[in-house]
Amino acid sequence: MHEALPILLYPFDRGILEMPGSSARILVLGASGDLRLPETDAKADVVSDFRPDFLALQRDGFSVFSEAQGEGYDAALLLLGRNRRENETHLAEALRRVRPGGLIAAAGSKQDGAPGFRKRIAELLPIEDHLSKYHGLALWFRRPGLLEEGFLASLSSPAEVTSEGYATAVGGFSEGVVDAGSRFLAENLPSDISGEVADFAAGWGYLSLRLAERSAVSLIDLYEAHLPSLEAAKRNMAARASETNCRFFWHDLLGEPVTRRYDVIAMNPPFHRSRAAEPDMGRGMVATAAKSLKPGGRLFLVANRGLPYEAAMEEHFRQVGEIARDESYKVLWGRK
Repeated sequence: MHEALPILLYPFDRGILEMPGSSARILVLGASGDLRLPETDAKADVVSDFRPDFLALQRDGFSVFSEAQGEGYDAALLLLGRNRRENETHLAEALRRVRPGGLIAAAGSKQDGAPGFRKRIAELLPIEDHLSKYHGLALWFRRPGLLEEGFLASLSSPAEVTSEGYATAVGGFSEGVVDAGSRFLAENLPSDISGEVADFAAGWGYLSLRLAERSAVSLIDLYEAHLPSLEAAKRNMAARASETNCRFFWHDLLGEPVTRRYDVIAMNPPFHRSRAAEPDMGRGMVATAAKSLKPGGRLFLVANRGLPYEAAMEEHFRQVGEIARDESYKVLWGRK
């Protein structure tokens, strides 16, 4: 469960706050796939740009969108995460889309910086009230009647650009810098990669940019669950690899099938959504990669040295091995 959800629900469940009535419209930002709303007959539109959450919310019957749209909402609910700038971007969206006088309620854990978020809000807008519960903080206020666009823009600053000039994404993996593991994989890929290639968990496209430098690669398909990262990858590939045949898929590699088969797959698989390591995510992506390769196709992946992916590689591939290792990372390979 999203850590912020019970904190957000508490003031509604205890009657401290009331949801709008049946004719109202509510906007929900920052939700995970296990969302539960306060008791209400109002119509709720939920926004999620992370594909696994988007699909889970759809399955649960929510009206879900990949980005916020429309205006005149009567209320907005914000579930805060660990990324301060992403939280502020969600706040800016709520302020743009909720009608003047409409309720905006936000909640998050103290460990994720909810007190700092409240302090930031208090510098900008009058807070109606707040409370502490479940090692977190809930706060709420009313949308002011007049807001300058410059004020909203200051809350939703663009993602950082790497020193090499690559676009990245707010809230995405490796914002503003090339990930050291991805760089280590790119430096240790063999020279004979050719044909149709996929980049699993492509992020903003660093590995695909390196693969596009190889003339023998005829196609690169980028699969990424975080939509803003995928949009950044599109910009990077258009600017730096415009002659490469590329396709882009907003895709949950652990929950949606891959229909095409590839000669090579490269990946830096994610290994956690919470604070703790979740190596089953990487093992699941190894299994997906094995199903997505042509006979004789190869997988190349980078992982933290301590993550136990070798057994999964041996289970799903006829040949396996290790190409390189340093004090932090290892590059593994498997042939189908």
